[in-house]
Amino acid sequence: MIDLQTAPRYLFFTGKGGVGKTSLSCASGLALAAVGKRVLIVSTDPASNLDEVLETPLSGTPTPIRGAPGLAALNIDPEAAAAEYRERTVAPYRGILPAAAIQSMEEQFSGACTVEIAAFDEFAKLLGEPAATADFDHVIFDTAPTGHTLRLLTLPSAWSGYIDSNQGGASCLGPLAGLEKQKALYAATVDRLADPAETVVVLVARADQAALREAERTRNELSGLGVGNLRLIINGLFTAASDDPVALAMGRRSVDALLAMPAGLGALPRTVVPFLPRGTVGLDALRAIVQPAAVKAPTRPSDASTPLPAGLALLIDELAAAGHGVVMTMGKGGVGKTTVAAAVAVALARRGLKVHLSTTDPAAHVAAAIDGEIGGLSVSRIDPAGEVAAYTEEVLSKARGTLDASALALLEEDLRSPCTEEIAVFRAFAREVDRGSDGFVVLDTAPTGHTILLLDAAEAYHREVLRTRGEMPAAVSQLLPRLRDPAFTHVLIVTLPEATPVHEAERLQGDLARAGIKPWAWVIEQSLLASGSRDPLLSLRGAYEIPYIRRVADTLAPRCALVPWLAVAPVGVDGLRQLER
Repeated sequence: MIDLQTAPRYLFFTGKGGVGKTSLSCASGLALAAVGKRVLIVSTDPASNLDEVLETPLSGTPTPIRGAPGLAALNIDPEAAAAEYRERTVAPYRGILPAAAIQSMEEQFSGACTVEIAAFDEFAKLLGEPAATADFDHVIFDTAPTGHTLRLLTLPSAWSGYIDSNQGGASCLGPLAGLEKQKALYAATVDRLADPAETVVVLVARADQAALREAERTRNELSGLGVGNLRLIINGLFTAASDDPVALAMGRRSVDALLAMPAGLGALPRTVVPFLPRGTVGLDALRAIVQPAAVKAPTRPSDASTPLPAGLALLIDELAAAGHGVVMTMGKGGVGKTTVAAAVAVALARRGLKVHLSTTDPAAHVAAAIDGEIGGLSVSRIDPAGEVAAYTEEVLSKARGTLDASALALLEEDLRSPCTEEIAVFRAFAREVDRGSDGFVVLDTAPTGHTILLLDAAEAYHREVLRTRGEMPAAVSQLLPRLRDPAFTHVLIVTLPEATPVHEAERLQGDLARAGIKPWAWVIEQSLLASGSRDPLLSLRGAYEIPYIRRVADTLAPRCALVPWLAVAPVGVDGLRQLER
């Protein structure tokens, strides 16, 4: 995957959720450590599963990995970073300002924006301050799903510009003095990211059109940031070695996707990692990624079996009986949330119900999943840029008659902060949920970490609105009660029959419970066991799924549906109908 002799000090792995960034970054780190390098792996993903893949409990400081001399890892915990950032900023004023003022400052730092900038502070120290990682020869960043990663990488420019233009001395993050001190660090971070002598960014994709399209979007965005030192890894490429229909379809779909790869992406230096039938948890599995030829391929199909849950049809019938409400698909990136959301929306519309399908995920492609029209179904997406423009104009138009020129200028500057996007998108999310009072709204939500931050924002939202002189729409004030009402909101947790996605989904269910939201059902997507494949490699992978199917169906899910891997891609109205079988 990487040249062990010429690898730069910093390696970034990025790509669409579920393409294998964590396993590839860990395998690369393990390979470098095996030739005597001192390596640190860092996760910047709010939904990190680095601990699980490396089978070592991690924290915010480097932890040696058992069984891998020279290898260490850490997780940047956004919530812990935000708490530390908040205390660092507020502490100097304790005992000086009244208790009410201290409480107000703490509330000001409770939003998602604080979480973002605090996590970036930790990230910037590791990349922008060489002394912070002086004990290591290489630092490997296992980054978050693409949309979050790009936002993370653009923060230095966004915040530097905001600091330069805001002369009012305060922002949604409180006093600007602390941010001013970070400007040099942020600039060093961006410079190091764009320096090909020090950094390589690895775009990870699978041989499917959605992942390759996302990788091309990332390539373009990074080029706009001045980052051109890129290479591409196609992960998990399956080549059919039997006449099994599922195997032939999977191999053909991979070939077609690679042939249609965008030219800019295809021009990058490329590595292919083959399909491996077992999981990627543990050091032995990671070594198999680096040396796949050493893995003995099975020659006969597996005969393992287990009773399988039914498909989506029963769940959809039960949903349809409610007549209206909100259906939300949630889960780790890359598990098939968009496909399940589109299939549910199409199935409800086919039953004669009014349905609106939308997404809060900036990397989602719900319209492409439908690829056509069906009576009673409308489709949209929440566009962050459009929502920010509309929200900004709404606030300014109401303020123009009450503020003098200097106060209005200060408000305009404040609205240019990254927090404004969070508020604007949140309003749009609440507005979409409100539509569930008159028909069905199916929301394909963002990957787990971002979704939880979005839901958490409901508690702090009104404080931010008051700060920017906006208003609290009725849809927002009613949002949390609606999300907590099981008769109105039906949360579908979507997962794959694999270790990491199931464990991530289990953690998501716990997070939702703490927010007072109880999932309605689980959907297990893309099961090779349910596909009936008799290809030796694919049936071995199907046997590997059994303990994870059983854990979901028998222990975790109040209701469960299992969707097989489909030889015909589930795209378009007819393709999506396959999920009901």
